[in-house]
Amino acid sequence: MYFRRTPRPADPTGPPRHRRTRTAGGALLGVAALLVTACSTASGSASSTTDAAALAALPKATPSSLASYYAQKPNWRSCGVPGFQCATLKAPLDYDEPDGGDVRLAVSRKKATGPGERIGSLLVNPGGPGGSAVGYLQAYAGIGYPAEVRARYDMVAVDPRGVARSEPVECLGGRAMDAYTQTDTTPDDEGEVGELVDAYRQFAEGCGADAPELLRHVSTVEAARDMDIVRAALGDRTLTYVGASYGTLLGATYAGLFPDRVGRLVLDGAMDPSLPARRLNLDQTAGFETAFQSFARDCVQQSDCPLGTKADQVGPRLKAFFGRLDARPIPAGDADGRKLGEALATTGVIAAMYDEGAWAQLREALTSAIKENDGAGLLFLSDSYYERDADARYSNLMFANAAVNCLDLPAAFSTPDEVREALPSFEKASPVFGEGLAWASLNCAYWPVRATGEPHRITAKGAAPIVVVGTTRDPATPYRWARALASQLSSARLLTYEGDGHTAYGRGSSCVDSAIDAYLLRGTPPGKGKRCS
Repeated sequence: MYFRRTPRPADPTGPPRHRRTRTAGGALLGVAALLVTACSTASGSASSTTDAAALAALPKATPSSLASYYAQKPNWRSCGVPGFQCATLKAPLDYDEPDGGDVRLAVSRKKATGPGERIGSLLVNPGGPGGSAVGYLQAYAGIGYPAEVRARYDMVAVDPRGVARSEPVECLGGRAMDAYTQTDTTPDDEGEVGELVDAYRQFAEGCGADAPELLRHVSTVEAARDMDIVRAALGDRTLTYVGASYGTLLGATYAGLFPDRVGRLVLDGAMDPSLPARRLNLDQTAGFETAFQSFARDCVQQSDCPLGTKADQVGPRLKAFFGRLDARPIPAGDADGRKLGEALATTGVIAAMYDEGAWAQLREALTSAIKENDGAGLLFLSDSYYERDADARYSNLMFANAAVNCLDLPAAFSTPDEVREALPSFEKASPVFGEGLAWASLNCAYWPVRATGEPHRITAKGAAPIVVVGTTRDPATPYRWARALASQLSSARLLTYEGDGHTAYGRGSSCVDSAIDAYLLRGTPPGKGKRCS
């Protein structure tokens, strides 16, 4: 699935913005994007919250075998980014065999600025899985969070194992990734199905060849246990944390494992851990359709909408445009000779669904592609989503995303025939995106490592109040997931934002921001049933 933080469709030279992500979290669209989401998203089976076992809390006492990890003290040094410090901590590669080797974790902080008494450390995670928390801290949270929050907290981030600066998983080189992202994810015949399966196999083989042992130990449960080591190293008795998108699963998992160490947790753009992959993907497909319909209604009210004058025209016309690109890609002004085909165009459109602030940019890109045969704008959106630079270098976002998703849950589909059987339900959920998202859900079938996780409920019995935030028209983490997670967590307070876009904190709602700030600064959670618009 696509559980990722909001991608970066805006001008990268502009001011930093609150960005988040995931699969069965974020929406990644080409083969790579689709691949990422597929693993952890929707499984067609209708598992309910009551069907899944609850995540068991770990013993309160720290095992002696982990004592040395919990006794670490960060050796802070300059990061090369003004105002920020960096350190490296260690965690066991395998918590069941702590003597079997370590994983190095990259940590960064910006110390509380004052005025006011320091409350403690505030960890942040932007989602993904695969988003760099350190990069997010240094580019946004450490300078863009409310001044009063930054005054009272040391702002801290740790890249989860396998991500960015923390021993990143690598799979394909730049040119191979270029080919992968352009693979057709709406196959028209058996030959194209075979090409898609081959692409998934090659991607998986590349990941397995890079770090086969690490690939077995990049689960969300292990990353949550790493956060407790970081908490201890920072000297905090409890964890205060803001997680977005997939970061909500990471935070909720921490709460389930360590309920007595929960401080003030904000889970924004929540995921439902009780759902199997196929159901997650199907829900997310419907979420993108909801967001797309909001875009369609807005588009036809603008003078530059290239997809019609009535909202019910927008979807069919975009689908027809994708079909033309499938048959004949168009120039995109790319120095490497890439053209804009259906896969990259779909990724570009989905990228803009994360943030209604990108809709004007999407209209402009679609106008250029449809009316002027120029795919540069949509290619830019797609490249931003994939975190590809002008030199064909990709961040490890897509690699880590697949690695975590495919380990956390059994694959949504095992064979192409299973995808074909599920196509009607996906296409019903989204006539525009359903087919591609269904085929994207096949990728974990070829993963070199067997999944170690299963769907589960998280109750975190005994935890302090936890704030769960849901946006009613969130494309990547549907609002129903926030309601589901809030119903599972024994101490949850659900804060609802009636609006568009992925996540809510720091995205323009003073109602949402003031409620979360009050919780972080004074420990006062929102009132029951609080809604913002």
